[in-house]
Amino acid sequence: MQPSAFFIDRCNRLLEGGFDAFFPQDAPLFRGLTVNPLRVTPERFAPLCPFAAAPSPFAPGGFYLTDPGERPGLHPYHHAGVYYLQEPSASAPAGLLGVQPGERVLDLCAAPGGKSAQLAGALAGSGLLLSNEFTAARCAALLSNLERLGVRGAVVTNETAARLGQAFAGYFDRILVDAPCSGGGMFRKEEAAVTQHSQKLVEHCAALQRQLLDEIAPALRPGGVLVYSTCTFSPEEDEGTVAAFLRAHPEFTLEDAGGAFGCGGHPSCCVEGPLETEKLRRIYPIHGGEGQFMARLRKAGDAPSAAPGRGALLPAKLPAEARGFLEEQFPRLAGAPFALRGDKLILLPNAPVHLPAKLRALRVGVEAGALLRGRGKARFEPAHSLYMACPEAAAQRLELAQEDAWRWLRGEELPAPGAPSGWTAVTFSGFPLGMGKVSGGRLKNHYPKGLRNLK
Repeated sequence: MQPSAFFIDRCNRLLEGGFDAFFPQDAPLFRGLTVNPLRVTPERFAPLCPFAAAPSPFAPGGFYLTDPGERPGLHPYHHAGVYYLQEPSASAPAGLLGVQPGERVLDLCAAPGGKSAQLAGALAGSGLLLSNEFTAARCAALLSNLERLGVRGAVVTNETAARLGQAFAGYFDRILVDAPCSGGGMFRKEEAAVTQHSQKLVEHCAALQRQLLDEIAPALRPGGVLVYSTCTFSPEEDEGTVAAFLRAHPEFTLEDAGGAFGCGGHPSCCVEGPLETEKLRRIYPIHGGEGQFMARLRKAGDAPSAAPGRGALLPAKLPAEARGFLEEQFPRLAGAPFALRGDKLILLPNAPVHLPAKLRALRVGVEAGALLRGRGKARFEPAHSLYMACPEAAAQRLELAQEDAWRWLRGEELPAPGAPSGWTAVTFSGFPLGMGKVSGGRLKNHYPKGLRNLK
């Protein structure tokens, strides 16, 4: 779709070479996927990939999808969380954050969840990830994607940056702010992004972005790193926002974002004073992506992250029904931290979880199942999310051939001759597709109805 005359005129005035130099008319619409490191390495995935694909330069696990007719969102690998469908350049910001195992990481504007999955993969099962989304309507997609991708050590919140900044002062080692923006990088994909683009929207977004950065800055520990990113090309939202933040927060310095892709920032875009634009990173369609801007900022000092003074979630004693199920079906989780929320059993992250009072937490760790009560008795019913997060710990697994995997994802019951009765992890190529229950040589389908391939 052709961008607006307003956008083209701005590019012609701001960019050396103008609009045509950065937005070639014959460039294809870039589609891609990012491999989920919690499931598979890029090296292992490459020969398994069932689609026409080529590596992208923006992340180690990023791939271009080169056949526009393919529908990778329906494939069993997608349902198993092997990859996340993501525009190629959108995979770049998470890598620039430099997350290390064991750290405390905040993804401030996390929905729909692709960057959170990358951050969780970098944590490698240790540390803690807090994935926050302010817009309540976007939280369902975030929760669903983190479940599908098998992210275990995460807390999901629906909060403002101000409340998080106050509640978690000095707590996080690294923060990603992939901020809401006017969406220049969405023009070729979404008609609404073109029709809504205006100077008024740009100014509104710039004000919101500066507010977000101001409010979340206290949550970063001294010595910690913050990456700010957008998918827009507007200087007010990119170089201008970074320059304004650095002026207001002299305790932060701009670091070289690195990355052997894209280009640096443009001096002509510095609308609010001097800025070392060569340390920034911009991606345009000419670079092989729909568009991204990134800046890496470090907070002065060197201090360990500080835990909030209250609100730690402590493991609870398991009900007998839950304990019996886990001992039989998930013996490798013996000793893992569990908590109870009403009748729901929660598998906590391995790292301590602190939740100050009154924060809107939508998920802590992984829902393992629930106690179902009736007629004076109780039984434990496992949750789909347990089998997606811990497939390797399941004592019983049933591997499906490809044809049966497609039938499973449509909600069909399958023959399972010789399989032991009871709950089982269901897998395809060793990757999890949730859980089923074997009875009388048949596999009862417990794949959630809302996730099934119905088209």
